Amino acid sequence: MQEPAPLDLSALAEEHLTKAREDAHGRSAHLVVHDGVLRQSVIAMTSGTALDEHNAPPAGSLQVLRGRVRLTAAGRSEDLSAGQLQMIPQERHGLTALDDAVVLLTAVND
Repeated sequence: MQEPAPLDLSALAEEHLTKAREDAHGRSAHLVVHDGVLRQSVIAMTSGTALDEHNAPPAGSLQVLRGRVRLTAAGRSEDLSAGQLQMIPQERHGLTALDDAVVLLTAVND
């Protein structure tokens, strides 16, 4: 069995940021890994765009590939910049792009 070719996250980030800028909702997402319970998605958002509060996966992390985002949960928030990695809170949370931004969401679902 041959291993899949490596993904170029920089190229994927640029592609989806371009799509987000053209989208009426200011977002573009792409599932890049789906292997059993593991899912990884690239999510691009234009500045000011938000993903409203939603439930957390059993385990997950958010890595900022470009720009800056604000992760909110239970009345608190944390600003994250390109290159930073943060665990997803185990509670309802939301995400807002402070600049045009791209994140890599890693989630493990039951």
